Amino acid sequence: MSSSSSTRRAPHQGHDPARHRTPGAYRLVRTPPDPVTPPSLDAAQRTVVDHTDGPLLVLAGPGTGKTTTLVEAVAARIEQGADPERLLVLTFSRKAAVELRDRMAARLGGARAPQATTFHSYCYALVRAHQDADLFAEPLRLLSGPEQDVTVRELLAGQVELERAGLARVRWPDELRACLTTRGFADEVRAVLARSRELGLGPRALADFARRTGRRDWSAAAQFLAEYLDVLDLQGVLDYAELVHRAVLLAQEVELPSYDAVFVDEYQDTDPAQVRLLQALAGRGRTLYAFGDPDQSIYAFRGADVNGVLEFPRTFRRADGRPAPVAVLTTSRRSSARLLAATRLLTQRMPLSRLPADAVRAHRALTPVRDGGRVEAYTFPTASTELDNIADILRRAHLEEGVPWNDMAVLVRAGGRSLPPLRRALTAAGVPLDVDGADVPLRHEPAVAPLLTALRVTATAAVAASRTGEPGTGPHTTADAPGSRPGVPGPDAHTAADRPALSTDASGPRPQAAAAASPEGAPGSRTAAPGADPHATAGPPADGAGVPTDHGPGSDPAAAAGAPADAPGPRTDPVHDLLHGDPADGPTDGPTGPDADSDRLDTETALTLLASPLGGMDAADLRRLGRALRDEERAAGTKVPEPSDVLIARALAEPERLVVHDPAYARGAQNLGRLLRKTQELLLGGGTAEEALWELWNGTTWPHRLHSAALRGGAAGRNADRDLDAVCALFDAAARAEKRTGGRGALNFLEELEAQDIAADTLAKRRAARPDAVRLMTAHRSKGLEWSLVVVAGVQEGLWPDLRRRGSLLEADRIGRDGLAEPLPQSALLAEERRLFYVAATRAKHRLVVTAVKAPAEDGDQPSRFLTELGIAPEDITARPRRPLAVAALVAELRATTVDPDASPALRDAAARRLARLAALTDHEGQMLVPAAHPHRWWGLDEPTHSAAPLRDRDRPVALSGSALDQLVNTCSLQWFLGREVRADAPATAAQGFGNVVHVLADEVASGRTPADLAVLMERLDRVWGALAFDAPWKSEQEKAHAREALERFLRWHVSDRGGRSPAATEHGFDLTLGAGEYQVRIRGSLDRVERDEHGRAYVVDFKTGKQAPTKDEVARHPQLAVYQLAVREGAVDEVFDGDRPEPGGAELVHLRQPAPRKEGGDALPRVQPQQPPSGDWVAELLTTAAGRVLDERFTPTPGQHCANCAFRSSCSARPEGRHVVE
Repeated sequence: MSSSSSTRRAPHQGHDPARHRTPGAYRLVRTPPDPVTPPSLDAAQRTVVDHTDGPLLVLAGPGTGKTTTLVEAVAARIEQGADPERLLVLTFSRKAAVELRDRMAARLGGARAPQATTFHSYCYALVRAHQDADLFAEPLRLLSGPEQDVTVRELLAGQVELERAGLARVRWPDELRACLTTRGFADEVRAVLARSRELGLGPRALADFARRTGRRDWSAAAQFLAEYLDVLDLQGVLDYAELVHRAVLLAQEVELPSYDAVFVDEYQDTDPAQVRLLQALAGRGRTLYAFGDPDQSIYAFRGADVNGVLEFPRTFRRADGRPAPVAVLTTSRRSSARLLAATRLLTQRMPLSRLPADAVRAHRALTPVRDGGRVEAYTFPTASTELDNIADILRRAHLEEGVPWNDMAVLVRAGGRSLPPLRRALTAAGVPLDVDGADVPLRHEPAVAPLLTALRVTATAAVAASRTGEPGTGPHTTADAPGSRPGVPGPDAHTAADRPALSTDASGPRPQAAAAASPEGAPGSRTAAPGADPHATAGPPADGAGVPTDHGPGSDPAAAAGAPADAPGPRTDPVHDLLHGDPADGPTDGPTGPDADSDRLDTETALTLLASPLGGMDAADLRRLGRALRDEERAAGTKVPEPSDVLIARALAEPERLVVHDPAYARGAQNLGRLLRKTQELLLGGGTAEEALWELWNGTTWPHRLHSAALRGGAAGRNADRDLDAVCALFDAAARAEKRTGGRGALNFLEELEAQDIAADTLAKRRAARPDAVRLMTAHRSKGLEWSLVVVAGVQEGLWPDLRRRGSLLEADRIGRDGLAEPLPQSALLAEERRLFYVAATRAKHRLVVTAVKAPAEDGDQPSRFLTELGIAPEDITARPRRPLAVAALVAELRATTVDPDASPALRDAAARRLARLAALTDHEGQMLVPAAHPHRWWGLDEPTHSAAPLRDRDRPVALSGSALDQLVNTCSLQWFLGREVRADAPATAAQGFGNVVHVLADEVASGRTPADLAVLMERLDRVWGALAFDAPWKSEQEKAHAREALERFLRWHVSDRGGRSPAATEHGFDLTLGAGEYQVRIRGSLDRVERDEHGRAYVVDFKTGKQAPTKDEVARHPQLAVYQLAVREGAVDEVFDGDRPEPGGAELVHLRQPAPRKEGGDALPRVQPQQPPSGDWVAELLTTAAGRVLDERFTPTPGQHCANCAFRSSCSARPEGRHVVE
């Protein structure tokens, strides 16, 4: 689109009336538009339409027919013979421009409609029409908001590096240098840049202003502005503020097309630069219709200035010099009478000066066309109670009052804080939602994360493969090659450049190039217009400028490998292997932590991808795969297999290794590995980010699963809809990035996307609006929309109004065109916030609900002052709804009633009949609509199942371990069964690895293989400590200090006098079959330490590294120690005592992590708990009970303190969180 008629093609230019027609060919015939009946206008609207000459300000409140009046004014001029080419309609959003075009086209029928466009589109056309073709091979490109944010942050981050090199052009004050890399400072700088261009200030003018006011920070900002503009020019891009600024310069210097009339919608949202543009287009008494409402000026954060509409009569004077007239639309066609009365009370607190008093009174005293309406205000004690009640309000309005879902909306003040909990709560309550995707940055969408992760893995691997010249063998690297950080080309940059899809160099020249290639006075697009403000002299010339200092994609080292979760038995773990194995057989030398194996796909990323929808594997599959890979390593002769996580990551990068494994658990990893390799090869061949994303998406069953879930509906269907929308938006973003900056590469696309903290403004919507869903959005985005029911939620003091001063560091708002402006007072901030609340409240046509939290505590959340300005008293609601008005909640209540012993038989029967009716409902395909109502879908109704094959063979001894006996008999037999037999326990933790390390080192000292020297032991510890997967580095250091203390206590205990006892054996394994009543029990285990006392008896020592110790009474009947002593009596240590069978002399628990009581040595020695030789038959009875429980398969839950750390709580019928499974 162009602003100049000279650049337009004539309506029928190039038409050949004698064009040959092919016989039999189809010919498209335009269907004539349906006739449109002109709307009936009231007297105020007719006054505006009949206006013929000069400027006119039209005050149009919410719902007063502003757009209709504008369209009719345009139609009237065209019907009177005006040329549509000489009419211009300007508005502020693409959506509004499209709506205006559609309405004008429909109203005018076959006649041509005038151009209706946004300010920025008009400015872009104007700049393009006068662009110097010699300067730019490609058209100027507009920076989106997120792109500008990234550009500013990169330039600021590079200042530190450039200052160290002595190349900086920008000299920020010392007190601000620490802020350069922060996000908040970048926002402050962006505000200064925008404010300067809105006021028409170039770098030199801003520098002069800074000198006059003594502001060194603004002087640095002027230097930064010059550098920033140089970079934009060399990249051939413009931001929005710069676009309008250059259009204003052109409009003031070149001859513009003469318009008979200019129409401006939403005039209250103009900024000073746009006002200057209008002065050039329609000033000096020409015809200008300005439709606006100062009460709805809510975009000050974007530069909008309410003073524009207040000063309109004096800024745009008539040809004779008199102020422009003011017309008022006085009839509200939206809000009912009661709503209009409530919102009128808000306007009484918003004084309007500088406009004629009679016009203001008429503007505020709107006449409703409908009576009735409801205004409600509620307060709740907690935020969760507020959310539950909002869901109840929406569902009742839909079910009881028949309000369509798409005729309701929930509006909030702060999207980042309020939208996520609202979305979760309303979705859980069964309310269909349409959340504006522009309120959420794309990278925060859950469905987008795995695709971005996979793209980064494959793109990084492809870059590495391209630089080494080797073909891709799967994603194998976690870091870019040197020089790959954005904007800093490395020595191999030409290799990446040869493969544009893999490029890691930022788009366009960097500031260094700007300084070298664009000396002062060099032709840049902003100097194309005469009189343009030169800007390159704001600071001393330099050869370089800011480059980013953050590392490029994939530069984080691989995460440390965790301790394995699948090693069978007590001593088959990597820590034990690393300590006992030969260094040649395993990674006992060098680091095993984050820096190890850095050339491979890091384990954390690999596990994340495998557990994502792309891999489709669950924890059980990963455990089985890890166990199988470790067994494979052992079978191949590797004494020290690496941790399972490391092997899984390696297998993902080499999927051909998985061909020999069972597809039941390996198929997901194999398919994902092949998909990653195929995507990498696509990128190596020059594929784009969009093509790579499509390969990743289309190469799995994930799309089919989402599609099926979306068709099924319900909460899962709504989540699937949201995920599909997010993925479509990702493809749209990738396509736009490729079209806009083709050749930048996948990694650069990722860096741009992940650096964005605000959602991008796009030509197309993020997704299509749902036809039947409640709109959830911020109050700012609700402008121009309306619904029957509007809920304004979270109206809290401190949040709404938000009276924090914007830009308090660099104070952009104090930069004035004619001098230093006064700081924005609190009253102005309050007025802006009240206008925003007014906009939200006036979106409702019939019912307005305002909610807030009123915490009982004085220092808790309190309702906003705005809640009381609607003329109604808020009602305190303290309870949640009895149950959600949703099918799932109805089924739950009916089911509960059917089994309630306190309910009458008649009531239980009625509930059962209603469940039967629900269960019988089906759709047109015969699928159940409410499957949860059928008893066949209920857990816990069937009798406990029994396996056809017995757990243990009754004709063979029952194999048990001494360490698990206590858990089976005394703790919880269900926990024993699930953990020991089913092997469904959680993966091994770092705490277990801690114990294994200490046990192994204690064994080495006692056996004489390692000297009893703490320094030697710590050296051995350091060699394997990196194999333990701690949650954080500080936790690793803390536990290492505890390990040192435990080893110190062990050494002191080891050399102490223990009543004449001496070591006889360590880590002594045994395997005995004992008689226990009617059963034969096979006991297997390993004795940490066996000692010989002065009487020749065997004394058993068991080391413990846990944080808890049993009581004295529990130790006296400790099953593990008692079984060990029984094993001694039955010959378990005969070979240690030269074939003689010693008598058990007792046993003890040695707690290396816990200090002894003060009288027994204090912190220097470990706590020791002895057990006397067992007497009586209680040990045999213990074995009998254990064997009978295993053979009879009686595994019932036993609640107790052990439940706190149980891995099976969520499926245990003895726990509240697991009870729902069987009830």
